[in-house]
Amino acid sequence: MSQILTEGEDYYLNEQGLMVFTAKYHLKRGYCCQNGCRHCPYGFNKKKREAEKGKSK
Repeated sequence: MSQILTEGEDYYLNEQGLMVFTAKYHLKRGYCCQNGCRHCPYGFNKKKREAEKGKSK
């Protein structure tokens, strides 16, 4: 399933020219990928998750 992405709505280009997905795009996708996305609307925090893993060892 492919969809057409709209610049400024689904993504924008950062200072380095990389595509950054917006929270609106993530919500349209419908799930959290747990990669620590900049605009994650699901509240996932990669740094917090890694710190919790380190404590459990």
